[in-house]
Amino acid sequence: MSGLAIILALVFSPLAALSAYLITYAEYKKHFPDDLKRARKLSLHFALSTLAFFIILIILAFLVIGNLPPK
Repeated sequence: MSGLAIILALVFSPLAALSAYLITYAEYKKHFPDDLKRARKLSLHFALSTLAFFIILIILAFLVIGNLPPK
């Protein structure tokens, strides 16, 4: 079961991070039209936070599910 957690984390976490980057970059670009470097930096920070969050969330979910007593 831990192999499946790793596969899910490696597939869906980068997709979530990419989505977060694209969404936040589009919004920050509107708010900071003269400073695109700042928009990219903030969006990258948000994307890395999203990546870490989803990796941790998926691993914790599989740990909790794996420790549930069988029916």
